[in-house]
Amino acid sequence: MKTDITSELEFFVLIARLGNLSAAARALDITPPAATKRLAQLETRLGVRLVNRTTRSISLTSEGDIYLGYATKILAEIKEMEDAVSSGGGTPRGLLRVNATLGFGRTAIAPLVSEFVRRYPQVEVQFEVSDKPIDLVENGFDLAIRFGTLPDARLNARKLMSNRRFLCASPIYLERHGTPKTLADLHQHRCITHRQNDEAAATWRFTHQGRNEVIKVESALSSNDGDIVLGWALDAHGILIRSEWDLAKYVKSGRLKIVLPDYVLPSADLFVYYPNRRNQSTRARAFIDFLIEHIDMLAALPLPD
Repeated sequence: MKTDITSELEFFVLIARLGNLSAAARALDITPPAATKRLAQLETRLGVRLVNRTTRSISLTSEGDIYLGYATKILAEIKEMEDAVSSGGGTPRGLLRVNATLGFGRTAIAPLVSEFVRRYPQVEVQFEVSDKPIDLVENGFDLAIRFGTLPDARLNARKLMSNRRFLCASPIYLERHGTPKTLADLHQHRCITHRQNDEAAATWRFTHQGRNEVIKVESALSSNDGDIVLGWALDAHGILIRSEWDLAKYVKSGRLKIVLPDYVLPSADLFVYYPNRRNQSTRARAFIDFLIEHIDMLAALPLPD
């Protein structure tokens, strides 16, 4: 059973993370008045106001910022201590918080989480998907599964699989508009772009015969959702860049074809990231090993070498 102080710290960290007392109440399965009363009791005990309240949200006072910093650090140290003590126990158990990209997390990682908890029923997994990278340390995640590198020195990374990217299009589109033979031919084609993390989605970079080549394409269609742009390519609206894990079944079935395979796009390899801590929990290690054990089913794709 958690001590009162640990519960109090976790309660305040939850409020700060969600930015809303009603949301915190739902997460704790209590009523909003109960959450408000609990916060008021904490502030009364400390003798300071920790948050500024509005009808829809809250913001931290300077004292609240100080309290949050200490609370986050103390909870992390308690977790590290418990993990260090229990890491030799063998059986993974306890809470594991995992983050992944939106589309890949939903279609590929969520089924693996399902299998993982069947194998380790004493592990409770909180799995969140998001379309933008998050701060693992600040948000209290044990690990994240992401494509590409994260510029954060506080994290360790382990590569799960290589993930090439290709230009692709529907055979129907290519029959109607022709197949491009060179990069310059793309100027005559309808292109579909996937906007991610405010990157220049319409600027496509390639390596061809040892030389770097860049082309800016005109977007016939664009979206920040990968499933949407893939659907447009399947509907024969244009040429799209997609990762090999996403293309496998469509290339195999003939619904999509690889275009300009000699022009190599930067890869988006899949990594699992985790905070740089001395004592990683048994459950986190077990989940990473489980991912590596099962991720190979995503790598055997019928695409060009």
